[in-house]
Amino acid sequence: MPRLREVPLAEADSEVARPLYHVLFGERDPVADPGTATGTRGDWWTVFANSPDTLKHAAQGFAYYRSSRRKLDPVLRELGQTWAGYANGSQFVFSQHCKSLRGLGVSEAKIAAIPTWQTATCFDPRERLVLAYADRLVTHRGRVPDALFAELKAEFSDEEILELTYITCLYDMHAVMSRALRTEFDDRDDPVVEVAAPEGFSATDFLDTGR
Repeated sequence: MPRLREVPLAEADSEVARPLYHVLFGERDPVADPGTATGTRGDWWTVFANSPDTLKHAAQGFAYYRSSRRKLDPVLRELGQTWAGYANGSQFVFSQHCKSLRGLGVSEAKIAAIPTWQTATCFDPRERLVLAYADRLVTHRGRVPDALFAELKAEFSDEEILELTYITCLYDMHAVMSRALRTEFDDRDDPVVEVAAPEGFSATDFLDTGR
């Protein structure tokens, strides 16, 4: 379960949350009867409903990147979003945007190769350039070499680059938040924990250079 309270239908505000609940869940209370068409529980929405202004702002971001006014190819946009999910270890963001890529007609081979895009041969030069830039935004926290940015400028307009930067960074944020709040598929225990030593082992054994 997520780390923050989920807002049931009866308590959802009428201006923002209820209309979104209706689109996603119909007449169901998403807390009592969870589930969306994509296979998620839907608790991202019920958690964000704790702050209607925050939910509204996030929903406006979804409308922004899906708008027909965007100049950036939607496949390239989704590659950036999907990498943001993968690089952050967000199973939710990664899974959802793999589905979006599939909906845009991207091949299963390319979707499967996203985790190893650096060595994959299935991506065309523009796709590889987008993935390299997205990696610099997310993994390297915006440290983009001049040579890489020059390649972007040669291939894309300033407006396309700004859109790609904004949307990829937006989904970097969503991936981080989903993991922190343990929403949807990110409701998982951290796998990096101490593995107990065998019975009878003493920590002083590490200091015994004779072993």
